[in-house]
This record gives sequence, structure tokens and C-alpha cells, in this order.
Amino acid sequence: MKKIRLKYPLLVEGSYDKNRVKAVVDGTVITTDGFGVFNSTEKKALLRRLTENGKLIVLTDSDGAGMLIRNKIKGYLPADKVINIYSPTVKGKEKRKKAPSKAGVLGVEGMSDEILTELLSPFAEENENTHTTPVSPAMLYSAGFTGGTDSALKRAAFCKKAKLPESLTPKAFREAVNILGGVAYFEKILAELDK
Repeated sequence: MKKIRLKYPLLVEGSYDKNRVKAVVDGTVITTDGFGVFNSTEKKALLRRLTENGKLIVLTDSDGAGMLIRNKIKGYLPADKVINIYSPTVKGKEKRKKAPSKAGVLGVEGMSDEILTELLSPFAEENENTHTTPVSPAMLYSAGFTGGTDSALKRAAFCKKAKLPESLTPKAFREAVNILGGVAYFEKILAELDK
């Protein structure tokens, strides 16, 4: 299997995640050392340096800890420098652990080669000119995914179908949909929901 050569550095939570993604990617992979990034001035400086002339791909687990790390990273780096990729919500436990996580879902280290390849392929060097039409805030509003009384429920149902974390904020939801394929992806999942 040919490894994906990433255009940008990739940030994951821990060493097991790093080892897992290195099986499918060729490029710089950095760890947050869990919550260690919160107090490491050296790590924060490294992240800022890495994004001076490019972007940073962030791939964390789809649990509360992963979301907390993402939110902290937002405080260190400009929003236009961060590409958030969301691991799908897959029930199970990692082989090395005795019990499933608190959320009961697989982390990055538990993802298959196929899932990781699907998540990271859009950021391969050879895909640099790939163009998708992004979903706009107005499109999400008119489709009822933001601004309505049941918008959070609609987003959660979409996320469940798309195997994304079901608690995504409207902004994170739009970002995830655009990374996964923009308008075409949004319409595809909507069609699957209507079946």
C-alpha cells in the first residue's frame, strides 16, 4: 500500500495515534502528548512555527478529551491555519486496552487503514488542486441545520449517519462537511437520511 504524502503536518493526541497514522501517511506527525500541550510552551511554539507558512491538520479522538484539545489548539493558532479532521464515531475498544473508553468509541489508534486513508487523502500533495464547492452558513440555515429550534437534532442525525461526533457546533459541523466534500458530500448524506 502506497503511503499518503501529506501537504501539511498532522497533529494527533498520543504516541499510539502517531504510530497508527504513520502506517498510512508519509510526513510530519506531531503529538499533543494528551493534555500535555496545554502547559508546554515549547510545543505551542513548535505549532506556531509549523503554521507560519502553511497549515496544521488536527486529528483527535471523537470524545470529550479530543474536543477539548481541539478547542485549546484554536486558542494557540489562527483559525485559517488549522484543518480539523474528525475521526468517525465507531463503537468498540482498542486492542491494547482492557476496557473501552469512557465514550465507548474507538480512538484514532483504533481506526482501520481504510478509514485513515479516506480521512487523510484529501490532504495529499497530489490532491492540492482538488476543488469542492463549500457549504455556506446560509445554506445550512436554509436547510434547517442552524438557527432553528431543532437544528441541533438535525445536525446530530446527520453526524450519526456520517459517523461524525454528534455534538459538533454549527461552525465545526460546517468545517467537517466542507473537509469531507462540501456541497456534494452534504447532499449525499442528506439523500441517505431521507431514505
